[in-house]
Formats: sequence, structure tokens, C-alpha cells
Amino acid sequence: MFPAIEPQVLIAVGLAAGVTYSLRLGGLLLASRFPRSGRFRRGMDALPGALLFSLVLPSIVAEGVWGLMAAALTAIVVLRTRNTLAAMLCGMLVIFAVRKMG
Repeated sequence: MFPAIEPQVLIAVGLAAGVTYSLRLGGLLLASRFPRSGRFRRGMDALPGALLFSLVLPSIVAEGVWGLMAAALTAIVVLRTRNTLAAMLCGMLVIFAVRKMG
């Protein structure tokens, strides 16, 4: 009824799972050696925002002026309302409207 799974697929999935688990375990073991305060800690606290920004920035640039307008509106809404979902929806609405018009 179901096709047989080839051994190479099982090996690839097993290796991927092993690598993923070892990276997570290594991160947990290594984290205990890092300083819990000071400059390093502030840098680690800022890392998620920097990663998010590095993922979003190419899309903003690709949209041009309207991408910058949408990003600015998103920032204004989140700063004034503290509502991330509403801010993201406002930014997406700008891009949606521009794409529909053009």
C-alpha cells in the first residue's frame, strides 16, 4: 500500500536529527560557561532583535520607498500602541495596497 522508504532517506533523517540534537545540547552546555552579566550578556540579549532585523531588512529594501514607508508605519504603531500584531498588520496592509494598485 505505501511505498518502501529507502535506507538513504532514513540515514539522512537520522543524521539530521543527531546533528540538531547535538547542536542544542552543545549550546546548553556551552551557555553555562558564558558570563551572566556585563557587556556579553547585553550583546546576547540584543541578538534576537538583530537576527529579526537581518531577516526583514532585505524585504524592506526590495519593496523600495513603499517598503520603507510600511516599516516606518509598523515602527510608529508598535511604539504608540505596544501592539505588535496591529503594527505588523498595518505594515502588511501598506504593501498589500501598493501591490494591488500597481
